[in-house]
Amino acid sequence: MSRGKTYKDAREQVDRDREYAPFEAVRLVKQLKRAKFDESVEIHVRTGLNVRHADEQLRGTIALPHGLGKEVKIAVFARGDKAKEAEEAGADVVGAEDLAERIQNDGFTDFDIAIATPDMMPVVGRLGRILGPQGKMPNPKVGTVTMDVGKAVTESKAGKVEYRTDRTAIVHMTVGKTSFDDNALLENYQAVIDELLRARPSVAKGKYLRTIVMASTQGPGVKVDPARTHDLVEAEAAA
Repeated sequence: MSRGKTYKDAREQVDRDREYAPFEAVRLVKQLKRAKFDESVEIHVRTGLNVRHADEQLRGTIALPHGLGKEVKIAVFARGDKAKEAEEAGADVVGAEDLAERIQNDGFTDFDIAIATPDMMPVVGRLGRILGPQGKMPNPKVGTVTMDVGKAVTESKAGKVEYRTDRTAIVHMTVGKTSFDDNALLENYQAVIDELLRARPSVAKGKYLRTIVMASTQGPGVKVDPARTHDLVEAEAAA
């Protein structure tokens, strides 16, 4: 893909052979942001997992300390009192068969997260071909199939996000916005790394976190040293 001069100029300021300390990566990514809008800051973590084996796949949720810096739209599949509970908690769209029909017939997917009560899953299950590829299918493993819909909505609004390995064993995560201060981005980054280390499968062999790349939405990638994990945030943010 052809890149513009601005991108190429920014790319030249990154040492491609160097793995930066996290606080250096954060500052460089913010410095090299190119767009006029508030870009997201993303990390891409390549693991050493063999995702062809089910017991070496990662999937879970994490509540980022500083959220994502954006409004999270939530759809909830529920009936009766649980529908009312979801609405009171701040869900953006609440429905049952009517919501499923809207998604299936009208292509409505203007939401970031879908939550469902267990009794709604026979209805929601028919939407797998639509919601699955978008990563929006409710799943009990990540707490989006639950009777406690109020809590699920509240946590999602506060910045609880899902993570998972893709087919190439990479975890792609957004950790904030370029408008965040350095410490907020570092704390969100640290929370993700800590969670991935906590979730390491017991059967995993060899080097676990192989490479980490941080980038803004339209900026160049910056390699981050995977070995620099724990004693980072306070000391480095003040450096």
